[in-house]
Amino acid sequence: MGMTFNEENPFALRSTLPYELPDFNRISIEHYLPAFYEGCRLHLLEIDAIVAQSEVTFENTIVSLERAGQVLNRMLMVFYNKSSSDTSDELDAIEAEIAPKLAAHSDSIQLNPALFARVDELHKKRGELALDAESDWLLDRYHRDFIHAGAHLSEADRETLKGFNERLSVLQTQFDQRQHNDVNELAVIVDDLAELDGLSETQIATAAAAATARGLEGKWVIPMVNFTGHPLLSSLTDRNLRERIMKNALAKGGRGNEFDVSDVVLEFVELRAKRAQLFGFKSHAEYIISNQTAGTPENVHGMLRRIAPAAIRNARLEAADIQVAIDAEGGNFTLESWDWDLYTERVRLEKYNVDTEKFKPYFELERVLNDGVFFAATKLFGITFTPRPDLVAYHADARVFEVHNEDGTELALFVFDAYARESKRGGAWMNNLVDQSFLMGQKPVVVNNLNIPKPPAGEPTLLTFDETNTLFHEFGHALHGMLSNVTYPRFSGTSTPRDFVEFPSQVNEMWMLWPEVVENYAKHHITGEALPQEWIDNLKATDTFNQGHATTSYLAAAILDLAWHELTPGAGVSDVFSFEAKAIADYGLDFGPVPTRYRTTYFSHIFAGGYSAGYYGYIWSEVLDADTVEWFKNNGGLTRSNGDHFRNTLLSRGGSKDAMQLFRDFRGQDASIEPLLNRRGLN
Repeated sequence: MGMTFNEENPFALRSTLPYELPDFNRISIEHYLPAFYEGCRLHLLEIDAIVAQSEVTFENTIVSLERAGQVLNRMLMVFYNKSSSDTSDELDAIEAEIAPKLAAHSDSIQLNPALFARVDELHKKRGELALDAESDWLLDRYHRDFIHAGAHLSEADRETLKGFNERLSVLQTQFDQRQHNDVNELAVIVDDLAELDGLSETQIATAAAAATARGLEGKWVIPMVNFTGHPLLSSLTDRNLRERIMKNALAKGGRGNEFDVSDVVLEFVELRAKRAQLFGFKSHAEYIISNQTAGTPENVHGMLRRIAPAAIRNARLEAADIQVAIDAEGGNFTLESWDWDLYTERVRLEKYNVDTEKFKPYFELERVLNDGVFFAATKLFGITFTPRPDLVAYHADARVFEVHNEDGTELALFVFDAYARESKRGGAWMNNLVDQSFLMGQKPVVVNNLNIPKPPAGEPTLLTFDETNTLFHEFGHALHGMLSNVTYPRFSGTSTPRDFVEFPSQVNEMWMLWPEVVENYAKHHITGEALPQEWIDNLKATDTFNQGHATTSYLAAAILDLAWHELTPGAGVSDVFSFEAKAIADYGLDFGPVPTRYRTTYFSHIFAGGYSAGYYGYIWSEVLDADTVEWFKNNGGLTRSNGDHFRNTLLSRGGSKDAMQLFRDFRGQDASIEPLLNRRGLN
C-alpha cells in the first residue's frame, strides 16, 4: 500500500466525468492512503496560508476555509461510501488506520488558536461586514463550530481534548467492525425446509442462495439485520425458528465473545461525558442538543414524556388483542416478542382484512422506483430521471441516473444501490459523493443505499410494504441533496441539524399510497392488474394499528440513547444490560413483548453513526412531517405549485438558514404536535 501520491492518483484532481462523478474505473484500494495523507498535508498548508495573512477578511478566512481540503474531501467522500456499502478486510484496515488520524487532523484545524482568533474577530464585527444572509449565517456557523469543537479552551484543555477525540474515533471504528462481524456470525442456519413454512418461494430461494454463498449447500441462511427482530418474523409459522431469530437479534454485540462491544460502549460514554465536562456542559446530551433545534435535553424529555404513557398503553392493548388471536387458534402459549409480528399480521387480517404480504407481487422494484418514486418527484418538482448505464458506480449493483429540471437544465446524478450483500452494513441511508455549491461550481451526486435481499437471477425483486416505504423515505433524503441550491458546501443538501434532517425524508413517505402515485406503480408483476383499491382503503383504516408497538419500541431506543449520554464522568456503570433495563423501566416502557428497537450493543446510530444524543430526532422531525402532510392535503396534494413552494422555501436551502425559520418560511407558522398525535393514535 506504499504507493506514492502523484497526479495519476484519481483523487489528485477534480474528476472530468459528468457532474464530477468519481472515476470508479480508475480508483483502486492502493489510492486511498496516499490521497489521505497527502490530502491532510495540503489541507494544513492551506490553513497555514489563511493564518499567515495579516489582514482579516470574510473572503480570505471563511471563504478560504470553505475552499480548503479538496483532495482530502474527495478521498473521504468515496472512501466512506465504499466502506459502508462494499467493505473488505483491506478497507476495514484502512478505516482503522485513518480514523484516529482524521480526528487528530480535524482537531489541528478546529483547535488552532490563530485560526479561531480570525473567525472570532470577524464574528465580533458581523454587523459591519455587510454580508448577504447566507454568508452572515456561514460566519455564525463557523464561529459556533469552533466553539463547539473547543477552540476557546486553554492550551492544556485542548491537548486533553485531542486525546479524547482520537480515542473516540478508534472506539467508533471498533464498535462498527465488531458489530458487523457479529451480525454476520449470528445469521441463523436452517437445516430443514419445513421450518421455513410461511415464506414465499423467492424468499426460500434467497435463503438457499445465502447458504450457498457461505459454502452451506443444502441448507438455508437467514442473515441478521441491524435492528431488533427481523422482517421474516411476520411470515414464519415455526415458533422455534422465530425464537432463534429474535434471540440472535437481541444478542448482537453482547455475547461475551471477541465481537462483544460492552467494553467499547462503557469507555465511549465515559469519554464523551468527560469531553462534555471539559466544554462546560453537564453531559454529552446537553452538549450535543445545545446545537440542535431542540436546544436542551429537558425539551426533548418534555415531548417524549408526553408521548410515552399513551404509547405503552396502546402497546398493552395491542398485546391483549394478539393474545386473544393466539388463544383462538389453540396456541397455548403466552405472547413473546418473537410472536408479535406474525400475529399482528393475523389480527390485522382479522380486524381489517389487510394482509401486507399480499402486497408484494404489486411492489416490483423497477416499477416502484420508476413509476412510483420518480413519478411522484416529477409531478411535484418537474424533475426527470434518465438511466446512464455509461457511467460506472462503485459496485456492479449500483446504477446511475441523470436528473434534469423541467426546463432541461442539468440538476444532479442519482446513484441507486438497492441490494443487500455481506460487504454492506445494515439499514438504509443516503450520502453524497459530490456536494452541491456555487462556490465550487459543483452539482450534487447523491447515493441511496438499501438492503433488499437479492432474488435469484431472472427473478423479479418484490418488495415488502416496509421496504417500499423505506425506498420512498431514503429518496426524500436524496431529494434534499439533489435539489440543494446554496452558495457554500457547508450548507449543501442534508447539512442541517440532526433533529431536522429526517423531516424531508419522512414527508416523502406520504406519496407511497397517494392515489395517483399508487395507481401508477402498484401493479401485479405478472398480470399487470392494479393493487385492489379495497386493500388500500383497508390499509389506510389501519393507520394507527400497531402504532403502540412501533412508538414504544422507538421511544425505548431514544430514551436509551439519552440515558447513556446524560451520564456524568465517573458514573460507575459496569453492566451494560442492567443499565439499559433500568433506563427503559424508569420511563415505564419495559414490556417484554415489545423490546427496544435497538439494544445498546448494536445501536450503531449512536456509537458508529453520528446520532449520539440525537436518536430522538426521528420523532422530533415527525412533528414537522405530520404537520407538513396536513398542509399538502389541505392545499391540493401532488401539484407542481406545492412542490415548487416546498423546494424554494425549504428543500433547496439545505442548512443555509436557521432550520426552524426554514420551516416557518414554508409553513407560515410553527408546527403543531396534534397531527403527530393523531397519526400515531396517541390522543
